[in-house]
Parts: sequence; structure tokens; C-alpha cells
Amino acid sequence: MTIDKSLKIKAGSAKTRNVYKRTERIEKLKEMEKFDESGKVYGLPKVRVEKISLKKKKKVKVAETDDAASDDA
Repeated sequence: MTIDKSLKIKAGSAKTRNVYKRTERIEKLKEMEKFDESGKVYGLPKVRVEKISLKKKKKVKVAETDDAASDDA
């Protein structure tokens, strides 16, 4: 069976998670050197989630420079 078009999740509409899983939190704490291997895995301190912001690319006027180069030749 196929999935109806209205039920498919588009790639752009996937939301970012704002909470890490326990394993991800442990990895982050190890990077920050705040996790002790002998310590407990319950009651871990909170870890801030970095938000990734995509910057819009500026339009480059490549067509004009290509035209000018071809006129000189």
C-alpha cells in the first residue's frame, strides 16, 4: 500500500528538536568535560541545544560578469 499525499511529511516541514536524548546529553557533557564515567546517568544536568539558523544566500550577479568577459574577447 502507498501513503496518501496528505500524510507524507515533507523534508522542509520537519521541526528541530529542542530536547536531547540521554545518550546525546552524555556525549555533549563529555565534550564539555562535565560528565564523570562513574557517575549516575539519571538526573543529568541540562544541556543547551544549539539552534542552527540558515542564512539566506545573496544573489550574485554572475550573468553580468560573464557577458562582460565574453564582450572583451
